[in-house]
Amino acid sequence: MRIGLVCPYDLSKPGGVQQIVVGLGRHLAEAGDEVLLIAPGRTGQDPGLPFQSVGTSMTIRANRSAVPLALNPSTWARTRAALSLVDLAHVHEPFIPIVGWAAVTARDVPIVATFHADPPTWARNFYRGLALAGKLALGDVVLTATSRVSASAVPGAWGEPRIVPNAIDVASYSLQTDREPKRVAFLGRDDPRKGLSVLLEAWPAVREEHPDAELDIMGAIRDGRIPGVAFHGTADEATKRQVLASSQVLVAPNLGGESFGIVIAEAMAAGCAVIASDIEAFRGVVGEAGVLIPPGDSVALSSSISRLLDDPGESRRLGGLALESVQRFDWSTVLAGYREAYSEALS
Repeated sequence: MRIGLVCPYDLSKPGGVQQIVVGLGRHLAEAGDEVLLIAPGRTGQDPGLPFQSVGTSMTIRANRSAVPLALNPSTWARTRAALSLVDLAHVHEPFIPIVGWAAVTARDVPIVATFHADPPTWARNFYRGLALAGKLALGDVVLTATSRVSASAVPGAWGEPRIVPNAIDVASYSLQTDREPKRVAFLGRDDPRKGLSVLLEAWPAVREEHPDAELDIMGAIRDGRIPGVAFHGTADEATKRQVLASSQVLVAPNLGGESFGIVIAEAMAAGCAVIASDIEAFRGVVGEAGVLIPPGDSVALSSSISRLLDDPGESRRLGGLALESVQRFDWSTVLAGYREAYSEALS
């Protein structure tokens, strides 16, 4: 079977959905399926899989983030042409223009559609207002969602999405390296909702109590020197794993708009103690294996970081719980959920 994995976001740009699409493609190919990636842009992430570009992308600000979309009208025809090459299409973010719209409304190929995001209020209202029209557009599409948060945006008239969480290769984050007792890590783009500014506001208080503390920031670069802070910019996979494996704590101070928390899962797989904002999406990933704080509260954040740096034993305990809990997000478990969705769509 040839499976088309359709992504509305430029695959050459970093992002959680792009990461999941490429990872899913690799595991399907390893299992013997033919896979075709269908998306804007070039294969900048070097997925080693056949790729069909449907156009170039432009960066659009949405949901307190920046997303690289293909908005040229020719994208519609290119997407439909690519679908003629596959036996089943798995469309990620089906209502993101233009690629998602073109793919999810196709009628000549079985379709699985996955909702990843926690849409803003206006988008949820838009979905509800178009509940009947959306159902007609979707037809017999099989719906999945990565979490209860993303599923909650789907109107009941469209059907009940099955929950298939995001996945990682858990074992690949277990490196034989020394963990630095005062190293703190952040991983994420410098979008407002990722909360990097909250972390940088909290950091001076941490350094006051722990002058030897180090903060490694992956995914962002800012001007000016900040004591104890190293900016890595866009980190490659090897650097990301190395920094996480050598860090005592991963901080995810996001302000909202998250539907899962793949960064948290990666840190858990690396054995980090996690401090995360107390938002629904993160609660579902962290469970009892981390510390949750009010979003945007820099005082609570600095206090929580300092407490874990003061107590390496507690950090190790939380890291151990994280390693046990994160196994449910391994590809070996998650892939079976998508297989079930594919079988339903084909039938």
